[in-house]
Amino acid sequence: MTGGMYQKNPLDSRIKDKFGLQTGSFSRQALRDYQLKRLQETIDYVFRNSHFYRKRFKGYGETRLTCPEDLARLPFTTPHDIREHALQMLCVSQSEIERVVTLESSGTTGEPKRLYFTRDDQELTIDFFMQGMSFLTSPGERVLILLPGERPGSIGDLLHTALTRIGVIPIKHGIIKSLPDTLEKLAATRADVLVGIPVQVLALARYYDLRGRGIPVFLKRMLLSTDYVPRAVIQEADRIWGCEVYNYFGMTEMGLGGGIECGNHHGYHLYEGDFFLEIVDPKTEEAVAEGRYGEVVFTTLTRRGMPLVRYRTGDLSRFVPGECSCGSITRRLEKIMARKTGVVPLAGDCYLKIADLDEALLALPGIVDFSATVSRLQDSPRLKILISVLGPVGNLQDIRRELLRIPALGYWLKQGTPELSVELCECDDSYVPRTGKRQIIIE
Repeated sequence: MTGGMYQKNPLDSRIKDKFGLQTGSFSRQALRDYQLKRLQETIDYVFRNSHFYRKRFKGYGETRLTCPEDLARLPFTTPHDIREHALQMLCVSQSEIERVVTLESSGTTGEPKRLYFTRDDQELTIDFFMQGMSFLTSPGERVLILLPGERPGSIGDLLHTALTRIGVIPIKHGIIKSLPDTLEKLAATRADVLVGIPVQVLALARYYDLRGRGIPVFLKRMLLSTDYVPRAVIQEADRIWGCEVYNYFGMTEMGLGGGIECGNHHGYHLYEGDFFLEIVDPKTEEAVAEGRYGEVVFTTLTRRGMPLVRYRTGDLSRFVPGECSCGSITRRLEKIMARKTGVVPLAGDCYLKIADLDEALLALPGIVDFSATVSRLQDSPRLKILISVLGPVGNLQDIRRELLRIPALGYWLKQGTPELSVELCECDDSYVPRTGKRQIIIE
């Protein structure tokens, strides 16, 4: 490792410098006081400027907060609200909107979500990336960007701008559409750092291991985002390239900010200057105790065009108790393990998550991806798994054995009627790794 990767997370300094918290010692209380002030300003701002929030908050009177937790008195904002009322949520005229991002629905309605960002909002995203990447890179290093970057304002384009501003050399490549071409680009550019999508990077690493040994690769670190990062991806990056992997937490709804791991790799340090996060019980909608799991809810503190108040993400996680040994006082969010809609009930209190299958399958040699479908036929429920393999792989019995080690799946199959079907699909050099969030399909 280079560049002092285990130094204190720079988010503390960013919050102090950017938001004027220079006087006195920087503490959790000072940060809470700042968040309280920003929360009140945000509530007042959306009430004055957003038709949606003015109507939504009607009846709550002159809402004055005495502590950040008082925010729980206000109603949630939901993905349905964005699908149905996005334009009414705006706090600026449409002429001030620089970029509109459309997120296609993974549900049955087919209605997309549209998020609106002003120039200032996009500058916030660039700032998020500058802070995160300044922790992972040093001036003069080369960063290969394996994210969408063709359009102005896209994630790869904004990351390119952020890297340029901190003196790092950005190399736009886009998502992986050809493993041989991407490997050639990785070697030719002598990239020090890679930013990409977990299963795409796993496929690239295993392709290199299979076909590219002898090709010089100079990677030291990589940042992975957009989906769950299985341990297998982290281990393979280390085994094949001697490369350290960092996780980044960010959603389009958050303007691609959120949090980033430090060198201890024990939770995302949150961008608390720009967001206030809560963890609530998905059923009771009440705050859970510190360290307990629940649904992640956030409120934007610095967004101008389309602020969100108490937005329910559908992601399940928890706050990591205590302070990080890196010395940062920012709260940490544990790695997102599942979405509410991605937890599939099998039998009784047994539930299956895509992360369970990731950890079981992607750790096996040669496997680069899979799809999983649960069919709920009347008397014979079935789980069908189609596995993409690149190079030598174990036999089906070995794969089934690993799957049965998943507690929920093992219990389910012991009920007698369920069926587990596993098929292998051999891939060659033309294989194109998937992008986007992966989930278990229910038929």
